Amino acid sequence: MAEWILKYADTRGQMHQQVANASSEQELRDRFSQQGFLVYSIKPRDAIAGISSVSFFRKRKKLDIEKFLIFNQQFVTLIRAGLPILKSLDLLADRLTDSKLTGPIKAVRDEVRGGVLLSEAYRMQGIFPKIYITTVMAGEKSGSLVEVMDRYITYQRMSIAVRKKVLVSLLYPSVLIVLVLLLIVFLVTFVVPNFGELYSSMGAELPQITRILIAVGTTARAYIVVAIGALIGSVILFKYWARGEAAREKIDLVKLRTPVLGPIWIKFQVAQFSRVLSTLLTGGIPLVQGLETAADSLGTALLRKSLDKASKLVREGQALSKSLDSTGIFPDLAIDMIEVGESTGALPAMLTSVAEFYEEDVNTQMAAALSLIEPAIMIFMGMFVAFVLVALYLPIFSLADTIH
Repeated sequence: MAEWILKYADTRGQMHQQVANASSEQELRDRFSQQGFLVYSIKPRDAIAGISSVSFFRKRKKLDIEKFLIFNQQFVTLIRAGLPILKSLDLLADRLTDSKLTGPIKAVRDEVRGGVLLSEAYRMQGIFPKIYITTVMAGEKSGSLVEVMDRYITYQRMSIAVRKKVLVSLLYPSVLIVLVLLLIVFLVTFVVPNFGELYSSMGAELPQITRILIAVGTTARAYIVVAIGALIGSVILFKYWARGEAAREKIDLVKLRTPVLGPIWIKFQVAQFSRVLSTLLTGGIPLVQGLETAADSLGTALLRKSLDKASKLVREGQALSKSLDSTGIFPDLAIDMIEVGESTGALPAMLTSVAEFYEEDVNTQMAAALSLIEPAIMIFMGMFVAFVLVALYLPIFSLADTIH
C-alpha cells in the first residue's frame, strides 16, 4: 500500500494533516469522506520532494482567467437551466476557443464520466486555481453548486476589474520611463561621443565638466554591447533566484518598505485577501480552511507566511482579528473592521467591506502617486538634457571668445 499525505477538515472546521496508507487516492478519499471529514488534498508522500525540485525548473502552465471566467458563466447558465454536469461539460468542451483550456476541460469531463467528483477532477489537472477547486468542493458538499459558483464569478469579475485599473494606471508612467531611458542612452552613447570627436579634431581646450561627460559617453559606447548582455544576464539570474521562497520573501519585504508605493502594495494585497476569504466563507468553507486557501491564492510569499501563522493561531482558538494583528502586516483599520465583523457575526460581509474600502483607497493613492511621479520624471529629463547641452556647448562659447 502506498503512503499519502492527507489534509482534511473535521466537523468543527479544524484542519488536520497526516500520513495515511491506502492502495489508491480514491480509496483514501472515500474512506475519510464516509467518516464525515472534508478532504482538502491528497498527495503521494514519495512524490513531494520530487515535485518541489522539478517545479523550480519547470514553468507552470498559466490559465487565462478571463476566458476561464467566460467558461464558468456558460457552465453555470447550463446547470441553472437544468442540464446535468456531465452534459454541460460535453457541450462546452467541444466549443472552447482557448487551446490551453480545451485540454484540461476535456480531461475534467472524462474524469467526471468515470465517477470522479467535479472538484477532484479539477484538482487532478494541476492548472486550476485553488480557490476555484475549494469553491466547487463547497458547492458539492452543500448541494448549492450554482449559488457558490455565482459567488466565485462575482469575485473574479471584481478582481479582474481592480487589476485592470492598477495596470492601466501604471501603463503611462512605465512607457514614459522607458522612453526617457532610451533617450538618455542615445544621448550618452551617440551624441556625446560625436561631439568628443569634433572637439578632438579641433584641438579645443575643454572644460572639466565636458571632459568628464565625453569620457563617460566614449566608455559607454565602447561597452554598450557588454552592458546589454550583462543586463539580460542579470535579469535571467534574478528570475531564477526569485523562484525560491526565501528570495520571494525578501522581494516582498523590499516592496513593503518602499516609500509611498509600499503602503499601496500592502493595501492591495489586503483587499485581495479579504475578497477571497469573504467568497470562501460565504460559500460555506470553514474559517481555517478558508485562510489556507486564501493564503495559497495570493502571489506574495511574505503575506502567505503571515497567514500561515495566523491560521495556526485561529486553529488554537484565537480570534481572526487578533491572529492577523499578531502578524504586524495588516493595517489597523482592517483589523478593527474584521473584529467588528466577528463580534456581530457578519464576518463575510465585513470582509467584503474591507476589500471594497481598500480597493478604493488603492485607486485614490495610485492616482495621487502617479500625479507626482509623472512631473518628477519630466523634471529629471529636462535637467539631464540641460546638463548635456550646457556641457557640450560650453567649448563652443570658449572658441567663439577666442576668435573674437
